[in-house]
Amino acid sequence: MAAAWQPKTPDYAQRVRESFAKQRIMALFGAELVRVEPGLVEIRLPFRPELTQQHGYLHAAAVTAIADSACGYAALTLMPAGAEVLSVEFKINLLAPAKGDAFLARGRVVRPGRTITVCAGDVVAYGADGETVVATMLATMIQVGARTEGDRA
Repeated sequence: MAAAWQPKTPDYAQRVRESFAKQRIMALFGAELVRVEPGLVEIRLPFRPELTQQHGYLHAAAVTAIADSACGYAALTLMPAGAEVLSVEFKINLLAPAKGDAFLARGRVVRPGRTITVCAGDVVAYGADGETVVATMLATMIQVGARTEGDRA
């Protein structure tokens, strides 16, 4: 369970939803934002054959992408107005083949900071066999200023 973090702005959920809507890769994958709370975000991804690897499991890249986004957005819920976040480091453990009808990535803040926020995330597969944790992530996010369309990293 996530700690009771306090957001720095009352519109944190709206900011997260607007930012998520701009993530083209999440749209490409068919992922949806399903929960936004201070320090906690969940992203759901229905199974799609186009996202599988050679054995028919959800590809590790898709698992990693939803875990990374869930962690990043969990961090963003605690950032001040005008701030954005970028991943600067993460480690993912793939615990089981990603087999299921749908997947849920849950990102949560472990320790917020002024510049660096540490998050943890899990990806759970849901299917005929029940629920299986298929991946766990530890991620470091950095706060950056708001970016405009023409900015490059």
